[in-house]
Amino acid sequence: MAIALGSLLLLAGVLLIIQARALLSVDRPVLIPSQDIDDTQPNRPVAPVTGAQRREPARKVAQDLIAPPRLDPAEIERAEPRPPLSELGLAVPLKTPLPGDWREVLLYRPIATSSAMFESMGRKVAISGVQGIDLDTSCSFHEATWPCGERARAAFNSWLRGRALKCFVPPDVERFAIAAPCSLGKQDVGAWLVSNGWAMALPSGIYGKAEATARDAEMGIFGPAQ
Repeated sequence: MAIALGSLLLLAGVLLIIQARALLSVDRPVLIPSQDIDDTQPNRPVAPVTGAQRREPARKVAQDLIAPPRLDPAEIERAEPRPPLSELGLAVPLKTPLPGDWREVLLYRPIATSSAMFESMGRKVAISGVQGIDLDTSCSFHEATWPCGERARAAFNSWLRGRALKCFVPPDVERFAIAAPCSLGKQDVGAWLVSNGWAMALPSGIYGKAEATARDAEMGIFGPAQ
């Protein structure tokens, strides 16, 4: 008898819990009173508030002022730029040193980079009046081919032996190689290169006879492998 009574009480408690949960559910819509004066419209359920603010669509403000209007390219007229207000706004042209401003300078420890060009004291100088031999040039003599470009540079370096050259160069160091006449002591560098066959004379240069002598004597690039 006691067991049956206890079962009935347990069942009644479970039913009360289920009924209370249904009444206190958080998902149940909340009814708010209508704000109409005549109270003729029924109350509408309100969705639960999730904490986030209600987002409204963006509204365009002063669109004509922010975005430029579309223009027809045919209606655009190109105007000439106005002149500067004064000469202070103009760029100062670089002063290019003329050959008359060049001076004879001693260049120490020259290193030949090709048969007619060397570097010294931050300068790159090409011997004027001659045509150098590229490093990758190959020469042929009696059907024998040899790397005369590299051999010509080696011959130039061997002759220099790090001795100072006297050259006519501009007062400022140029970024690119310049052509200038040079001498080693009393010996003209261009004449030595051409007469020994390690460079060729330019058509407008002064070393034409020296090249003819080197060809006849089969010197340098005009002769056998060295």
